[in-house]
Amino acid sequence: MGVFSGMFPILPGKEGAFRAWAKEVAGSRKDGFDALNQRGAITRETWTIQETPGGSFMLVWFEGNVEKAFEDVATGQDEFTVWHRAQLQDVTGLDLSKPEEGPPPEVALDWRV
Repeated sequence: MGVFSGMFPILPGKEGAFRAWAKEVAGSRKDGFDALNQRGAITRETWTIQETPGGSFMLVWFEGNVEKAFEDVATGQDEFTVWHRAQLQDVTGLDLSKPEEGPPPEVALDWRV
């Protein structure tokens, strides 16, 4: 099992859209989110909004099959995944169907009891 921790800038004025997206994922679209996470063997995921003088950021942390999870979000064609990918692009400008070059975040410490 892998772990992902990433930070994505929230586009100016999109903080409300981020909160609405999270609320919908935890509410009326929870079944779709559950199915997406099951496909990636995700056992836990958190989203946090961090407001800074340099703007707002979406902090995402999850554990599971990281490569499979990103592949599923980038390529999935079911109704939920298409909607979810569009929300990500609307809020952050990130288009996962066109992954950026470069390595993923490096895990420098993963301490457990």
